Amino acid sequence: MAESTTTRALQQGVVDLIALELQAKQAHWNVRGPQFRSLHLALDEVVAAARTQLDEVAERLSQIGGTPDGRPATVIAGTVLDEIDGGILQTDKAYALMAEKVQKVSDSIKESIKPVDDEDPVSSDLLIQVSAALDLQAWFLRAATE
Repeated sequence: MAESTTTRALQQGVVDLIALELQAKQAHWNVRGPQFRSLHLALDEVVAAARTQLDEVAERLSQIGGTPDGRPATVIAGTVLDEIDGGILQTDKAYALMAEKVQKVSDSIKESIKPVDDEDPVSSDLLIQVSAALDLQAWFLRAATE
């Protein structure tokens, strides 16, 4: 199958959701400070949401004739997310950092919805669902510090 707007958008979703899942887990393991337990658990929810949405996106890509590529080098080269720092993350900074990362992936997906809709409304609907799930997680993280 030739690469299309839809296959490019779905592949971008694959790499961004993998990166988000890994970065949320990295933060989960290294967060420290006030509200530790709340954030620790919230980050597991981000990981679960990213994994669930990732599987849906990758399977849709396969259904339409694409080939999902989640290899580490592909993820590193293609994600919209900057690398997360290593070491301890203080909760106040981690809440904001992870809310920003979740929102960045959601916003990237949102940018592709209209162009994908012109080509494949089913994939567009899936991207809307993915974005909504991520928006919810980003809001949970932001609301915890407001």
